[in-house]
Amino acid sequence: MPGFPEATAYWQILLVLGAVVIVAVVALLSLLIAFVKRIETGVTGIGGTLTAITENTADTTLITTTGAGLDLVLAEGLQHHLFLGRAAKG
Repeated sequence: MPGFPEATAYWQILLVLGAVVIVAVVALLSLLIAFVKRIETGVTGIGGTLTAITENTADTTLITTTGAGLDLVLAEGLQHHLFLGRAAKG
């Protein structure tokens, strides 16, 4: 455009700024996609852990039965300890 050098410079500046903005948007979207994939991987891992926890705690009703059996074993062990203590003294 003869006679309008400032208009040409103006458009060149706008084109360069537009290219910079496009590059920045592409970079930010790429980062966003990478972060979303990383979050998705973490969520999948947490889901697997929650499933394992559910399987591990499926038999918690047996805890009271096991506790009662343990009390019986401890009482029996105490009886043996007392008997052996008396036998060793006497």
